[in-house]
Amino acid sequence: MKVLLTGGAGFIGSCMLWRLNAAGIKDIIVVDHLGESSKWKNLVGKHFEDYFEKDKFLDYLETGKLDRKIDTVIHFGACTSTTEQNATYMMENNYVYSRRLAEWALKNRKRFLYASSGATYGDGEMGYSDRDDMTPKLKPLNIYGYSKHLFDLWAIKNNLQKEFVGFKFFNVFGPNENHKGDMRSMVNKGYQQIKATGKMRLFKSHKPEYKDGGQKRDFVYVKDAIELVYHFLEHPEKRGIFNIGTGEAKTWNDLANALFLALGMKPRIEYFDMPEILRGKYQYFTQAELEKLRQTGCNHKFFSLNDAIKDYVSFLEKDTYL
Repeated sequence: MKVLLTGGAGFIGSCMLWRLNAAGIKDIIVVDHLGESSKWKNLVGKHFEDYFEKDKFLDYLETGKLDRKIDTVIHFGACTSTTEQNATYMMENNYVYSRRLAEWALKNRKRFLYASSGATYGDGEMGYSDRDDMTPKLKPLNIYGYSKHLFDLWAIKNNLQKEFVGFKFFNVFGPNENHKGDMRSMVNKGYQQIKATGKMRLFKSHKPEYKDGGQKRDFVYVKDAIELVYHFLEHPEKRGIFNIGTGEAKTWNDLANALFLALGMKPRIEYFDMPEILRGKYQYFTQAELEKLRQTGCNHKFFSLNDAIKDYVSFLEKDTYL
């Protein structure tokens, strides 16, 4: 397999690179934007043939200057900030770039797998079904979710969900996310908080039906997420847009308690008011529907939340990467 992996130095992308290497796949071109971040560390020790910066890569690819063979495109490169306010940048980076790469893959008859997001579901009023007939009804809450949603819509409008594989990643956490700053998972942030103060901070609830820390998310360990992606690499006949989650929502309190347990400490949780800017865009409940995924023959057994966090903490304690 000869792979083009965008976002290959990022969180999920670098873990995917690790999984490909574990399968003996090293003929990989990595595309990303390193800038001044520390995500270059995610590439250390991994095997790939070449690296390109994303800004110049598409022109290089589209003009036929790339002399390496490619048969599979895994497009995980994107701006994943849910608080990004520059809509023009987000649309160019996440929608236009994705469409150009997808059109190149179609023209050259390459397999195309790409990252969508659970953020496309908005506040969940339409549920969390990944059926194609439900997708046009979704209303994302932020420009990140909308940029991902727009590409899903483009694919479905052109009947390309029968050619591509899309992954609606829910709340992924795990090794290799240190460079993400404020967009790191709460497992990562909470670990740092506990180490520094002995306690973990969570948002108060601003809806009476949810207790403080009782808001729910479908937390999925990155090792599980990449196994689901790899399932589709092994089964090229399976195509469509699929949820990537556990199918079982857990509360933020569950996550915090699992983190304290992994550290061998008694839970100390402090609740604080959610910033006003987030209150109208905050998801109080997410839970991936997995029926469509299971119909592909994927019977993956997920880490429990406790076991996933225990495994992740082993990386955090040693400051190591996957």
